[in-house]
Amino acid sequence: MTSTRVMTRGVVFVHSTPAALCPHIEWALESILGLDVSLEWTDQPVAPGLVRTEFSWAGDAGTGARLASALRGWDHVRYEVTEEPSAGTDGSRWSHTPSLGIHHTWTSASGDAVVSEDRLRSALMASGGDPQEFRAEMAELLGTAWDQELEPFRYAGDGAPVRWLHRVG
Repeated sequence: MTSTRVMTRGVVFVHSTPAALCPHIEWALESILGLDVSLEWTDQPVAPGLVRTEFSWAGDAGTGARLASALRGWDHVRYEVTEEPSAGTDGSRWSHTPSLGIHHTWTSASGDAVVSEDRLRSALMASGGDPQEFRAEMAELLGTAWDQELEPFRYAGDGAPVRWLHRVG
């Protein structure tokens, strides 16, 4: 039986990092993508002394999870990794902040967060029917705290150049 490769693409946003970590981040991404990575780092205006970058990638389905995991080890890095939906695979977004750690959510073709019915049932059970507690459970599922912390850093990147990186083979 022959297996068919499912290809997808996504974007890595490093919203902020100390400059000393830049080569380490590039090496980590190279190890996942299997190609040389040379990123253009720019100052992060929201956090003086830190830098930011973003780039688009293309690769096998599941590459986004591997990229997010490769970046997870550095506590002083704010980042997001997206992977577009592909044949048989949901889209995903991983968000990381130093204070909150990492959050994963599935995404629709339009980029909206998707919460499965099992996760909704679990949130309802955990809330015990209390509307305030249910709101808190939903905020956790949707990654609201991550969005609030990352939003100023996202805005600071508006207009930044995006580079496409493709894995060959």
